[in-house]
Amino acid sequence: MASFELKMPKLGESITDATITKWLKQVGDKIELDDPIIELATDKVDSEIPSPVEGVLKEQLFNEGDTVEVETVIAIIDTEGEGEDESTEETSSADNAEEPVSEKSAPDRKQDDADTSLPPERKGEGDRFYSPLVRSIARKERIASDELDGIPGTGKNGRLTKDDLLSYLKTRSEKPAQTAQKGDPEAKQETAAQSKPTSKTSKPAPQNISVSDGDQVVEMDRMRRLIADHMVQSLDTSAHITIIREVDMTKVVKWREKNKAILQKRDGERLTFTPIFIDAIAKALRAYPDVNVSVDGHNIIKRKNINVGMAAALPNGNLIVPVIYNADHKSLLGIAKEVNDLSQRARDNKLKPDEIQGGTFTLTNFGTFGALMGTPIINQPQAAILGVGMIEKKPVVVETPDGDHIAIRNRMVLSLSCDHRVIDGALGGMFLQKVAENLEQFDVNQNI
Repeated sequence: MASFELKMPKLGESITDATITKWLKQVGDKIELDDPIIELATDKVDSEIPSPVEGVLKEQLFNEGDTVEVETVIAIIDTEGEGEDESTEETSSADNAEEPVSEKSAPDRKQDDADTSLPPERKGEGDRFYSPLVRSIARKERIASDELDGIPGTGKNGRLTKDDLLSYLKTRSEKPAQTAQKGDPEAKQETAAQSKPTSKTSKPAPQNISVSDGDQVVEMDRMRRLIADHMVQSLDTSAHITIIREVDMTKVVKWREKNKAILQKRDGERLTFTPIFIDAIAKALRAYPDVNVSVDGHNIIKRKNINVGMAAALPNGNLIVPVIYNADHKSLLGIAKEVNDLSQRARDNKLKPDEIQGGTFTLTNFGTFGALMGTPIINQPQAAILGVGMIEKKPVVVETPDGDHIAIRNRMVLSLSCDHRVIDGALGGMFLQKVAENLEQFDVNQNI
């Protein structure tokens, strides 16, 4: 009988694990070649994984909601459909397992006994199941089997997820201190010293929020939870400052009005302001490479490539940030086509995991929704993000050789949030000034 082990695929260079969001095939279902068998989620991208073989789904090794490392076997497919033969072999093996253990197998038995502090990959019927990722974390943190069994799980059927275990580890360090208070005076003194306030501000306890009649409680979906955690983590990590500047967009607006119909007729492509913003950012990052960085502890990582992410709103109200890689090496036309492609596939939920990884700077457009400006939160591990507001006509003072006069100009507000640990006001201000110059001095004679 032939069986095929379906493994968690590699979905990108930087992807180490993925979450099973939905099994599209159930045990016993017949599977054709390239049939979607499972839906996986990595960061904010969902992907359907096709079957590389034909057969019958014999076993699902993980449940929906489990996070699994790449290259881990997640399902068994019977490629011949001879499930009865295998069951006979398993029965025969079970009968043989009752024979006395030989001396040669004794060392293996001892080694198994020495590993009892960690949960087995899969226990018998009725016992708790732990994914390889959870077991790996438990082994690294030296969590005994009994301790692991006592951790509440939020996964399907009470399954312990990676997030459950990591949340538990955050509070685990408090337990020894509580136990020490029951011991000798020295232990109490040590515990008291550890409990003294430090320079770091402790996080406030979650609020107990009351729910009134008529209120609706809606659980966050997976993507919204990711966004929420990512935003809070960014504010906890970086010292945010926001620098604001108004920019004259008159040349850009006139050039776009002249060329958008030409591009639509010639190439079938829309010409939005986004590729113009990305081009201006890429040129400014080349002029000020110290903005194109990440912070790792007390080390500054200066990025070689200029990869500009663009925050895109999805139909369900969530956000995703596809990336324009090496934006400084691309023409305005090339950027425009890539922006259109990524935006459309983002709305259709067809982005690949690699297409939202590796950004070094992010653009977010508040103006799309009629907002004049905003104070964006940095997209970690980047060090800066630029927000652009709505373009509107304003009366402004224009300086000319013949004197000052009032004119109607297209104006827009730029807001740069940056990590004050590495980007001071001077550097941030000069970078923002460069972006503004690139927009105000836009070449209206260029073709697209």
